[in-house]
Amino acid sequence: MQPAGAVPIMVGPSTRKGEMASASTETEGNQGGGLLLPEQGAGPLLQRDYWAVIKGCQHPPSTVMNWVARRFPEFAPAELCVFNRTGESCEGEPLEPGDELTVKIQGAGTFGVRVIHKDAQSLTLATLPGHPEAGRITFGAYRNDHGDVIFHIRSRARSGSLFHYVGFVGAGEAMQTNTWTEFVLRVAVTAGEGVVGVIHADTTELEDEPEGSDPEHDPTFLAKGDAAHD
Repeated sequence: MQPAGAVPIMVGPSTRKGEMASASTETEGNQGGGLLLPEQGAGPLLQRDYWAVIKGCQHPPSTVMNWVARRFPEFAPAELCVFNRTGESCEGEPLEPGDELTVKIQGAGTFGVRVIHKDAQSLTLATLPGHPEAGRITFGAYRNDHGDVIFHIRSRARSGSLFHYVGFVGAGEAMQTNTWTEFVLRVAVTAGEGVVGVIHADTTELEDEPEGSDPEHDPTFLAKGDAAHD
């Protein structure tokens, strides 16, 4: 089911396994202050997609995303980055808009991210000042035209500063790919029997944010289609 007003963006070799990216969306959360926005960064605006079809998934996408929201740090490979929730202990509770996490990135340091959007099928984090990247990343689950469940990560960001653009971009690209493809795999193993075929990874250079998209509040794509018949 195509979201109203969506702009189709292909995230892999077949549009059947892609999702539509929204130019704008309503959000459940309005925390814009203190973010490190792409306009404050350096270098090109890069959109990175990591996605796979979950093999033998018997759970609706909303259930998959509930697990991700509750157990987010578990899905990240600790040898590359470690996420921890800040503030009062919320162990076992799902991440909600306004919640913040620290992320310790191997060889780079410890930085902060904030949940800026959440709905039943997606979760979006934005970077805070000092982070190596300026932008946001959305984690979502949805069904393709065949009813298969897809787990999809899309980031849209620039380097956080000229220093990071010069010194972090080379190693950072490989580290991000390894981190998020492993995240996809761990979600797929939790929700099903791993992935069908391969985990897809694509990088696209953008001139600017899609028209109407709000980097302070919007996800990088809309995850729609929870029921098998949607």
